[in-house]
Amino acid sequence: MRIAFFDSHQYDRAAFTAANRAFGYEIVFFDTRLSPATAQLASGFTAVCAFVNDDLSRATLQVLKDQEVRIIALRCAGFNNVDRAAAKELNLSVVRVPDYSPHAVAEHALALILTLNRKTHRAFNRVREGNFSLEGLVGFDLHGKTVGVIGTGKIGSVFAKIMLAVGAKVLAYDLQQNSELAAAGVHYTELYELLQSSDIVSLHVPLNSATRHLINSDTLALTKPGVMLINTGRGALIDTRALIQYLKSGHIGSAGLDVYEEEEGVFFSDHSGEILQDDQLARLMTFPNVLITSHQAFLTHEALQNIATTTLQSLSDFEAGRELRYAL
Repeated sequence: MRIAFFDSHQYDRAAFTAANRAFGYEIVFFDTRLSPATAQLASGFTAVCAFVNDDLSRATLQVLKDQEVRIIALRCAGFNNVDRAAAKELNLSVVRVPDYSPHAVAEHALALILTLNRKTHRAFNRVREGNFSLEGLVGFDLHGKTVGVIGTGKIGSVFAKIMLAVGAKVLAYDLQQNSELAAAGVHYTELYELLQSSDIVSLHVPLNSATRHLINSDTLALTKPGVMLINTGRGALIDTRALIQYLKSGHIGSAGLDVYEEEEGVFFSDHSGEILQDDQLARLMTFPNVLITSHQAFLTHEALQNIATTTLQSLSDFEAGRELRYAL
C-alpha cells in the first residue's frame, strides 16, 4: 500500500518510519497541508494520512476520490475537519486514533495550570536576567480548590483523577456520567453550577455543533471572578472575542490555551521572522496571564508511537478486508 502523508513534521516521520518496519508500506511524506489544491498530490496512493488542520471538506474528498484514494487515516482523535456525509457518499473509509495517550493531554493541562499559577515561565526569564525578585509571583495552593472538568471521556477522566490526587474538589459536566469517577469522589453537576463554583475550568469535550463556542460571553459571565480557564481540546470551544473581553475586564484570572480557533496556518510552523497577521492571537499574546502553547499537548514519545502503530494497523485491516475498529 502507498500512503500519502500530509502536513508532516520530523516527529511524525520518525514515529511512522519506526512503526512501519512491522508493516512495510510505502510512505511518502508531504510538508504541505491537505486541501482541494494539494489533494492531487495523492494521485497513485491508496491511502491518505491527515492531521487536525488538514482540509477534509467535500471539495478535497472529491479530488481524493478522483485520484482513486480509498481510505483516509486521521492521526488524531478529533474529526471536526471531516465532511463525514461526503465521505460516505463517495465511499471513502475514514479511520482515526481515539485513544493514543489520554495521559499526555491531561498532564499538559496540569502543566499549564502549574505554570500559570506559580508563574514559573516568568520566574525563569527573570532569573536568567539576574532578577531574583519574588514580586508578582504569588500563586495559590491547588489543594482544596474546586476544579471543573467539562467532558469526562478518556482525557477528562485522567485529568479529573490527577486533580483528585492533588487534593482538589472536582466537579464534572458530561451528558454521559462516568460511574468510576463518581465513586472516586468526582461530583457531576449542571454546567452552570460548575462554572459558578470552579476556581479552575478545564475543557475536554470534542468540537461539534453543540460545543462550538461553549465558552462564550454568557457562560463566562457565570464564572467566578479570577477563574483560570484551560483548553487542551479544540480552539473553537472558546469564543476568542469573548475571552479577550473578559481578560481585559480582569474577570478571568488566567488562561492556558494549547489550541486556538484560528490556529490553521499558524500553529505547527515557524513564523518567528514574520509579522503575525492574526490580530486576536496577537492580542492574546500581550496578556501576562495568558499562556499559549501550539497544540503540543499530545506530543510525547508514547503518544506518537501509539498514533503511528494504531494508524498503520487500521490501514492493514483495511487492506486485508477486516473490520475497521476505529472507523467513523
